[in-house]
Amino acid sequence: MGFAPSGVMKGEQAPDIVLTDPNGKEIRLSRLKGKMVLIDFWASWCGPCRRENPNVVEAFNKYHKSKFKTAKGFEVFSVSLDRKKEPWVQAIKSDGLIWKNHGWDEKNEAASRYGVTSIPTAFLVNGKGEIIAKGQELRGLGLHLKLDEELK
Repeated sequence: MGFAPSGVMKGEQAPDIVLTDPNGKEIRLSRLKGKMVLIDFWASWCGPCRRENPNVVEAFNKYHKSKFKTAKGFEVFSVSLDRKKEPWVQAIKSDGLIWKNHGWDEKNEAASRYGVTSIPTAFLVNGKGEIIAKGQELRGLGLHLKLDEELK
């Protein structure tokens, strides 16, 4: 029998993530239960992440108030793997990441719990807290297609 890969699999409950936002306030993934949530692992120094940001912003604007089969509304829970605070906070502003949940994974705890080895990496969590999609299928148009599938 082979070993299960580390990290989380589709169909599993998303482990809670507790991080600090740019203002030093605690944010928790579990507070978003009941909503469709994109957990987005990224960093200001990551070119592909920055190129993906406009797509995530577009999805947020498009689906924020949507009703889904298992959820009401769409939120983004950004997890930054930045090493320094200033570039991270600057990137949130310059890329127009308008959602409220921005967490700094300074100690790499969330990334290791989710088995994130490269960024950008995203996980889509339904209103019941289950992971329904992850990785490449959530990049670009794939994110919109997956969200469309889940609409009520």
